[in-house]
Amino acid sequence: MKTSAFQQAIESVESLSLEDQEILLDLLQKRLHQAKRSKLSQEITGVRQEFADGNFQFGSVNQFLAEVDEP
Repeated sequence: MKTSAFQQAIESVESLSLEDQEILLDLLQKRLHQAKRSKLSQEITGVRQEFADGNFQFGSVNQFLAEVDEP
């Protein structure tokens, strides 16, 4: 039976001591938060650039939602 890389990772983590598992969890949470902050920062930079370039339009919330729902 072939084991997935994800399952192998879980088994590797489970083989660690509880203390090491806690350290790994803390490290992963910090990295995940940093990755989310970086992604948000990139999105904000993109939106600001679009605004500076004049690539925006004003409208109501209903107009926005109608555009989002379009295929």
